[in-house]
Amino acid sequence: MILPIVAYGDLSLRRPTREIEPEHPKLSEFIQNMWDTMYQASGVGLAAPQVGESIRLFVVDGSSFADEDPEMEHFKHVFINPEILEEEGKEWAFNEGCLSIPGIREDVQRKPRVLLAWDNENFEPQEAWFEGMEARIIQHEYDHLEGILFTDHLGPLRKKMLKSKLERISKGQVHADYRMRFPKK
Repeated sequence: MILPIVAYGDLSLRRPTREIEPEHPKLSEFIQNMWDTMYQASGVGLAAPQVGESIRLFVVDGSSFADEDPEMEHFKHVFINPEILEEEGKEWAFNEGCLSIPGIREDVQRKPRVLLAWDNENFEPQEAWFEGMEARIIQHEYDHLEGILFTDHLGPLRKKMLKSKLERISKGQVHADYRMRFPKK
């Protein structure tokens, strides 16, 4: 089932998320809905808060970047209860966007390597280093679990310049090719 993606201004994007247990109701169905929603919206990642659920879960599929980086072809994961243990390296800029903030893209500085601990969809503990675009996608989605949006990484002047665009998004005065829920519409 395709779920509506919540837009900028929705409180679920700012709430702290809670860890989930293997007994979480209808978890497999929810994960499948997350995949369906992300693919329908042409995203590379989707966090549970973006569909209104305040739980520590996100899905990623970086295969759309495989032309530029062949390693990304197999970067498809479900991350449950993730925790970034370390970030390292010199920050680098990349032009990021977000399904909850359609029509806005900005350069965001992030570290190039992260060490992540998480449970997979079978609640088997995992730990691995991710680099480059994989690390960036993880950091972006992980931020959603912490109530942080990519716009929070921008400088004060850039934030001020985007304020009216963000307000229009929260009112539904934006075009998106996928289902959305707007907090002020």
